[in-house]
Amino acid sequence: MIVPLAVAAALLAGTIGAHALDQPDPTDPGFLSPVATDDDGGSRLADALRARGVTVRRETDLLPALLALDNAPATLFVPAPELLHPDTLGALGELPAGRRLVLVDPARRMLETAGLPVVPTDRRWATRAVGPAADGRPCPLPEATRAGVAAAQLQRYAAAPDGPVALDRCYAGGLVRLPGRAETVVIGASDPFRNDRIAERGNEALGVGLLGVHDRVVWLDLDGPAPPPTFGRPGGDGEPAWSPTPGGSTEHDNGGTGEGQGQPGGPGPATDQHDGPGDPPGQGGPPPPDDHPLRDAFPPWFWALLVQLALVALLVVLWRARRLGPPVGEPLPVEVRSAETVLGRARLYQRARARGPAAATLRTATLGRVRDRLDLPTTTGHAELATRVAERVGGDPEQIHELLYGAAPRTDAELVALARSLDRLTRTVAAAPGRPTEGDPR
Repeated sequence: MIVPLAVAAALLAGTIGAHALDQPDPTDPGFLSPVATDDDGGSRLADALRARGVTVRRETDLLPALLALDNAPATLFVPAPELLHPDTLGALGELPAGRRLVLVDPARRMLETAGLPVVPTDRRWATRAVGPAADGRPCPLPEATRAGVAAAQLQRYAAAPDGPVALDRCYAGGLVRLPGRAETVVIGASDPFRNDRIAERGNEALGVGLLGVHDRVVWLDLDGPAPPPTFGRPGGDGEPAWSPTPGGSTEHDNGGTGEGQGQPGGPGPATDQHDGPGDPPGQGGPPPPDDHPLRDAFPPWFWALLVQLALVALLVVLWRARRLGPPVGEPLPVEVRSAETVLGRARLYQRARARGPAAATLRTATLGRVRDRLDLPTTTGHAELATRVAERVGGDPEQIHELLYGAAPRTDAELVALARSLDRLTRTVAAAPGRPTEGDPR
């Protein structure tokens, strides 16, 4: 029973580990980046947008991305919302009118902090390609209707219980739109934007349609968790403004890269640093402290696999451990004759040449039988026991003492002779008292 459970647990651990390896990690550098050409990058989507005449502007910090929305209507694309710092999420809910915000698989904490009346509901094991009206409701988004079947159903969303407005739902809740001065689009799957899945079904049409509503896309490309905002030079209205993160870069004008940008393989990022309070001139603020360096050193799938392997190891330990409770008598699978047992044990003694232990075993058995016959306690001394046996059999006490307590035999012949003498002594003691019998040792 334990073996099938252990095998099932091992298969489950392998399945979960393989699934974790197959799923993209939004915290990895280059995830849905417009300049990343690997499977989890978004370079193919950026090229498709430029082919339609849409300007793609890449920003690596939230403040420059928000400032880029002030000039004209544009779409702010946030492919990894969980990398944003909680202190900056409130600005996403206050975008200027006529703008669109597209969030990919945001968590509940992020939506609540940003003040968006959207909540995640159930989540599938893997992304499913469905039609825009998969749940029987018509989809009000024309870009989703034109795309048709797409891989957009992984995490589903719904309106918050106390939400002020109703949501526009598509793909059975995998894609929702929150109307308003600045509309917000939340999609629960990254598949329509990734290089490895964009060519499947209507993924490219959906990704291009969601981001190509306006002629400009501000693509927020974060390569790690954003640090907390710092306050630097005052803004135009006299209020303190967020300072851009060191290393921020911009890409715009149909893929043109500004001077000094940081790209993979480039000469290094040009930094626009603002001195925080108490910082030396020309240096940015200190990086945020890392509270869990060991946990952050490994990807999430590693910890999931480690937990599954620990569970399998626990099942193996329980399987191999000793059964709890008192021993339970069970019938022997086969019946072994006593003569076979004695012969087998004797052969073990013979193979090990253990004449001393064999003689001690024979003498111990003889002493037990003699004491029981003569009704003597186990505390009876050697000399007294030899005397009582001699009185019983009519022999010499010294010879009986040597027979019962003498030295170990040195050869197999001496061991055989000792065994025969002990057997005769036992038979003699068992005979009628006061009458010597044949076999009395002399």
